[in-house]
This record gives sequence, structure tokens and C-alpha cells, in this order.
Amino acid sequence: MYDIAIVGTGPAGVSAALTAKNRNKDILLLGRKDLSEKVSKSHRVLNYPGLPDIAGEDLVKAMRDHLDQMGIEITAEKVISIYAMGDYFAIQCAREMFEASSVIIATGVMPGKMLPGEEEYLGRGVSYCVTCDAALYKGKEATVLGYSPKEEEEAEFLTEIANRVYYVPVYQEEVSFSAANIEVIRGAAKEIKRRDDKSVLVLDKQEIVSDIVFVLRDAVSPGQLVPGLETEGAHIKTGRDMSTSISGLFAAGDITGTPYQDAKSVGEGNVAALSAVSYLAQKVKKQP
Repeated sequence: MYDIAIVGTGPAGVSAALTAKNRNKDILLLGRKDLSEKVSKSHRVLNYPGLPDIAGEDLVKAMRDHLDQMGIEITAEKVISIYAMGDYFAIQCAREMFEASSVIIATGVMPGKMLPGEEEYLGRGVSYCVTCDAALYKGKEATVLGYSPKEEEEAEFLTEIANRVYYVPVYQEEVSFSAANIEVIRGAAKEIKRRDDKSVLVLDKQEIVSDIVFVLRDAVSPGQLVPGLETEGAHIKTGRDMSTSISGLFAAGDITGTPYQDAKSVGEGNVAALSAVSYLAQKVKKQP
């Protein structure tokens, strides 16, 4: 049982982890080991205090070095769902489950909008996790909608279980697989439908019919990530202390809304961590 689980390794997540570590909390930092692709691809960052005109990749390196100096490790697990269990949170990842007394969500915003039918059929022909659900489709046909090249590994794994896999890349890089039972199909995804107990991924020029559609993005929409969480569109509704509608759950960074600025994210990460520390202290006081 961790004191604070932090989901996301962008500026907000890194800031929250550093602050929580400084307050001697047992933390779990979940996210990408290379931190934020958004920051690293920034040509120049001009408004970060104390680091004028710094390249994005240099800012990411500085954050990574700071984590290393503090002895903070990153657990590179994709978070699928977070469940409020009363006195603690259960964090479901692709390969294992974690528990924490409080959680800070700093995942950034989900790129693009959800497809029509995606939310409606989630758990009924649509999944966000190949590792979690692949065994249910042994010997069947599956479609993978991959939003980045790193999702190709998941599709390759799926070929060992499913009879046939259709892979639709939402990016321009070249795609190649060693397995013979996977087909790469290019096209713009428009909608997901159900027809005769099958899932149908509608593209701009054709339809792919299979038993399941795996939608693999870097981030899950906040409403799907945490059942019952109050949101405002694509963002999580928070107070000034970064608290959410669920006690013990905090949010920071781009996921809380505009402006999408690194300096703002770092400040919110710091506030979220301090608020989580205060929440934990109040829990201790209430214990008999």
C-alpha cells in the first residue's frame, strides 16, 4: 500500500513526485520512463522560471536527472482504471494491480476525441488493454487501432492468441510485423459499431469486422479512467487545492484544463502533492 500514487510523468507528475518524496511519503510514480514526449518535442521553452530559452529535450533531461538524484523510480505501466475503494484506491494496470491511500492524476489530455460508439461499447466489444483481455479472444479475430508505433508490440503479442489480427495505425511511420496472421490496414477511423455480435470499425473507405476492437492510446479519457469522477469535457474538475469530486483523488497539469503550459503544470503538481500529504495527515487523525 503506497501513500501516494502519481499517474503520469510529465511536468505535473514529476513535480508531484519530487514534492511528495521531500515530505517522506512512500510514492508510486507510473508513466513513461522517457517522461513527456510533448515537452521533449518542444523546440524552445521560453517561460520556464530560471531556465530561459531551454530546449524541450534539455528540460526533460533535467527533470529525469532530478528524479534520479532523489532516488525516484518510474514504473512503466499503462494505467487502465482507478477505483475508489473507500479508504484506498485500486489502480489497475495492464500487467498488475497497485493500491494507494491517495492518487494524483497527471496524465495530460487525451489526444483527439473518442470515436462514436467507443464509450458505448466499452467492455462489450471495445477494450483499452490487450494484455488484460486478449485471452478472451483466443482463436478469434481482433482489430487493433494503434495511436503510436509503441502499440505494435501489443499487436504482435495479440497474434499469438487471436486467429487473425487487423492493425490500423493512426500515424504515418512504416509498420511491419513478423507474424503471418496480422494485416496492416490504412484508413481514418470514423466509428465503432456492433453488428450480429461482432465489432465493426468503420474507416473512411471500408469496414473491419472482428470480435473485438482494441483502442490503444497513451491516455484514457478521465471519465473512463476513474468511474464516477466529475469532469468538464475532456478535463477533470478540480478545486484550487487540486482536489477532485472523489476524496483522496487529486489532479494536476493539462488534465485540469488550459493553459497547457509547463510552468502551470509544475505548480499544480506541487499543490496536488501538498494537498495529498494533508489528506493523509487528516486520515491518520481520524483513526481510533
